[in-house]
Amino acid sequence: MTTLEAKAVGCLAGAAVGDGLGSATEGWTPEQIRDHHHGWVHGIVPPYGVNGTVPPQVSRYRKGEGRITDDTLMTGALVAVYQRLRRHLNAYDIAETLAPMLLQEVVWIPDMGREDQLLQRLFLAEKWLATRLVYGNVDPREAGNGNIVNCGAAMYIAPVGVVNAANPEAAYAEAIEITGAHQSSYGREAAGVLATAVAAAMDLDATAGTVVEAALRVARDGTRKAIEAVCTRATGFSDWSDAIRALREAVEPFDSVGADYRNPDLGARRPSRLHSIEELPIALGFLVISRGDYRNAVLGAVNYGRDADSIASMAGALAGALNGIDAVPAEWRQGVASASRKDIEAPGRVMAAVAREVFAEDKRRRRAAEAAFEELVVEGRRAADLGTA
Repeated sequence: MTTLEAKAVGCLAGAAVGDGLGSATEGWTPEQIRDHHHGWVHGIVPPYGVNGTVPPQVSRYRKGEGRITDDTLMTGALVAVYQRLRRHLNAYDIAETLAPMLLQEVVWIPDMGREDQLLQRLFLAEKWLATRLVYGNVDPREAGNGNIVNCGAAMYIAPVGVVNAANPEAAYAEAIEITGAHQSSYGREAAGVLATAVAAAMDLDATAGTVVEAALRVARDGTRKAIEAVCTRATGFSDWSDAIRALREAVEPFDSVGADYRNPDLGARRPSRLHSIEELPIALGFLVISRGDYRNAVLGAVNYGRDADSIASMAGALAGALNGIDAVPAEWRQGVASASRKDIEAPGRVMAAVAREVFAEDKRRRRAAEAAFEELVVEGRRAADLGTA
């Protein structure tokens, strides 16, 4: 296995494992997590429903036991688009390839326990893709306008970072381009920044620090300020269990959802230059605290609660890209794959192959452009010489 493949598989399998572990604590506070599980969660745990504790908002889903959620299912759909088109993507590819997939292709949905259209598992903010692009025939470049602003685009954007491995700025540009079909404002910005962070983590010499630096180079507005606030606070901790309250306090001024995750504030999820999604800064914060260690970054995210599956998926993608597939605990990989009935390592292998092809084509085009520019310079000199003569 090449380093590229090890990192690509680590990224996407790492994201799936984070999702599978975090699904069991989604929507809960850290106090509720410890009460329910008699302490911190340290791995795959039983599903909701034990002792009659199913929250009514998630009663249709069987969370826990390592079952992946829509985060990983959507990531797999984006990988399928790359596998089919084998090039950089744009907003029209989301409209013409991804959105129809949501309606036409039947997949196994682990936390619903049945095969169905992926669309049936998606939150309303992701159903927006079908509503606007398939039914509404809206211009894909601006179809995300009007959607609620959330982490929906960021949660599946990691493949963009893989296909632009070690080129963070290119990852940002591609992610911002394609997510215009889905999100706007700080939801779209978060997708661009997460793709940037993944691309930076794919670099051979990457560290948690260089990943955060890359994110801050491109991040704007409230997203940048939230990442700065959380990661600055994170540097004062070495144990995720001590840092949870402090990270929440750091991100709270930028989070529009409010204190009660299940009952968002009136102004929640509206476009703003002042706000940020909560998930991305917190994932980066746990990456800093863990110094890039996969297990600790993911466990911090899982025990943070709130949108734990998305936070742990993002943290898992980043730590997995940093360290490769061997850093993702084998027992977690096996447990999530078995519970979800998915080969969670296959998407990474696909993206590594696509990334090699895309890089080769980028290189060919870049060299052709360089040669053409050199000819322009030469011709310009010739014209100047002729004029002088």
